Amino acid sequence: MNKKLLGFECLGCGMQRSASLVLKGEFTEAFYMYPAIYTLILLFVIIAINHFNNFKYASKVITVLVILNVIIIVGNFAIKLTH
Repeated sequence: MNKKLLGFECLGCGMQRSASLVLKGEFTEAFYMYPAIYTLILLFVIIAINHFNNFKYASKVITVLVILNVIIIVGNFAIKLTH
């Protein structure tokens, strides 16, 4: 909807379709649809594990993954804007 109204995709465009592709086993296509899908999955898995079983460096790992995801998402968005 964002693309139709404003003429460009939002930062999250493709995430849901990419997750669907991962569930179908189409891993390469999922990456091309939304490059941050795997780092986001890793982030959510670590958050879930830490919720039930706290581990020593969880906050540092989560912080690094959040920063990495922001870089990937914003970088992908910038690339899409230029094409």
